[in-house]
Amino acid sequence: MKLTGRVWKFGDNVDTDQIIPAVYLTTGDPRELGRHAFEFARPDFVKKIKRGDIIVAGKNFGSGSSREHAPRALMGAGVSCVIAKSFARIFFRNSVNIGLPLIEASIECEEGDVLVVDLSKGTIKNKRTGEVIGFQNFPEFLMQLMKKGLVNYTKEHLKRRK
Repeated sequence: MKLTGRVWKFGDNVDTDQIIPAVYLTTGDPRELGRHAFEFARPDFVKKIKRGDIIVAGKNFGSGSSREHAPRALMGAGVSCVIAKSFARIFFRNSVNIGLPLIEASIECEEGDVLVVDLSKGTIKNKRTGEVIGFQNFPEFLMQLMKKGLVNYTKEHLKRRK
């Protein structure tokens, strides 16, 4: 599975309140949440993001509360994956559960660069610089889990076991 998108750069310690302000937690609808992603932290984000774009961040992305709304907001806004030096553990788990790929890696890039992420091979290519870096590729079961979401994956897996 390959993902291609423009880079949106963020720093360290981006917390869930920055991703989706608490005032919008009255819904679980990804599209509605996506309309408010980074509303106070980066007001131009929702106006300029294009479906498939990629967030590149520093350490501890997704810290703060354990709300699943944060990765839902990113998906609803059109983010295809997040690449960061590290992730808050609960944010990582919530993202996997709903199908948002998170990659722990560090790549040199600028805002607006285009990256090609190959989840199966475990590579990220910066189209501007030509740099290719590797990361721990996603095992097939995890790829299927992210494509279907945890609930649907589990239901399907349980049916096969009967």
